[in-house]
Amino acid sequence: MLNMHKWRLINSGDQTGAMNMALDEALLNSVANGRSLPVLRFYRWHPATVTLGYAQSVHTDLDLDVCASAGLDVVRRSTGGRAVLHDHEVTYSVIAPLNTGLFGGSVLEYYRVILEVLQKTLLQLSLPAELVPGKSRGGQQNAMKAVCFSAPSQYELVIEGRKVAGSAQKRHGQCFLQHGSIPLEMDLELLGKALKINENIATSGSLESVGWLNQWSKKKLTIDEVEEVLAEVFSTHLQVEWDPSEPSLSELQEAQSLCAEKFSCPEWNLKR
Repeated sequence: MLNMHKWRLINSGDQTGAMNMALDEALLNSVANGRSLPVLRFYRWHPATVTLGYAQSVHTDLDLDVCASAGLDVVRRSTGGRAVLHDHEVTYSVIAPLNTGLFGGSVLEYYRVILEVLQKTLLQLSLPAELVPGKSRGGQQNAMKAVCFSAPSQYELVIEGRKVAGSAQKRHGQCFLQHGSIPLEMDLELLGKALKINENIATSGSLESVGWLNQWSKKKLTIDEVEEVLAEVFSTHLQVEWDPSEPSLSELQEAQSLCAEKFSCPEWNLKR
């Protein structure tokens, strides 16, 4: 009989951008302090939100007027990486100790193992996803430096050469957090304007490396469907037994404090 690892499975539903980032941090603290099992969390965004990487320049890489007029939230992540427009997508976070034995011994291995799960998920949904080594894209790389889905990394999940998942990671003590998104739909024009990419993004071709699942799916995929398959594949691939749960009262209280005192504050979100 397989030795199954028990994890929490949390589905937070719709949250503001600030609350989503606060819940990730509160759950990371809970796992790091030994108060929680490892966590796979799914969450959604209401309203649609642009997240910025921890060290990213908001004034260089984001048009705040466009975001405001489009009703987009803006929040800075505590993880690195580049900007992401979150709307109609599957968003996940994986929070676990470094010594679980499931993810190898390096940051790159954590990425690879989680991306393998995502790849198997897409294959099960009849999408021709490939896990490929990251590569430079020459001149486009500079033009697209602000956008997570266009940026090359050590491992990329692609369909027909287009990147279909963006991820970011941080360590805290002896634990790590990796959160990421898999878009089902993408508004390229809004993405281009909000992230100052190009005045005519839909026809310029400068986002030709960006993909979303319903470009290739024979039937229109739903967020619920992809979340369900992803949880099943994660369980099978990593020998995980799910404990469906919600954030505890103490985790919610910490998240509410982080939301109010950090992730909702201009001092945090607009500091660079």
